Amino acid sequence: MKFLKDEIRDAMLLYAITDRMWLKEGESLIDVCGRVLENGATFLQVREKDLDEGDFAAEAAKLKALCAGYRVPFVVNDSVEIALAIDADGVHVGQSDIRGRDIRAMIGPDKILGISAGTVAEALAAEKAGADYIGVGSVFATSTKKDARNMTIGQLREICAAVRIPAVAIGGIKEENLLELRESGAAGVAVVSAIFAAKDPGAATARLLALARKVAGRG
Repeated sequence: MKFLKDEIRDAMLLYAITDRMWLKEGESLIDVCGRVLENGATFLQVREKDLDEGDFAAEAAKLKALCAGYRVPFVVNDSVEIALAIDADGVHVGQSDIRGRDIRAMIGPDKILGISAGTVAEALAAEKAGADYIGVGSVFATSTKKDARNMTIGQLREICAAVRIPAVAIGGIKEENLLELRESGAAGVAVVSAIFAAKDPGAATARLLALARKVAGRG
């Protein structure tokens, strides 16, 4: 599925990143993601660090089909190969992945390319590498990525202002601190545990969406 630039920017509003670690007994990731999408998540990234390639690809293919039903962009974390194999909407990679590799050339002009950035220089490098958006963080302390670098809201604002592509804030974002990101310039927020560790991921998604609208100036 092809998404226009404006559609990608709008989809940054509430960007959900999967984490199967929080699945409860009897739950499947596809079922939880269904509730998350039903309650308003605007973008979905599948992140799997422990599945083998075959299981990762099979799961990603199911999630791609689910997202297509909601017309929500779906990208694969890190693996360009799996993203291409299942014809995902795109891929999200880190700074190390764009050194010596032309990811944009690998995926073609119509796929979504997201790149992580923690400084203005990294944001500019991502834009030059053909990114459609950048994931900026970590804006708050997070247990999801042990090596994440925390930044100030001022630094987030500088990064957002330095590039023409949309930036989604990520890292330790939850209901209690989300509104601190107002006037940062972020197009939206990316969350992991705030959704997937919640007692009711669907209800948490709906609450986060309402807050994200305020951050992005849409409500």
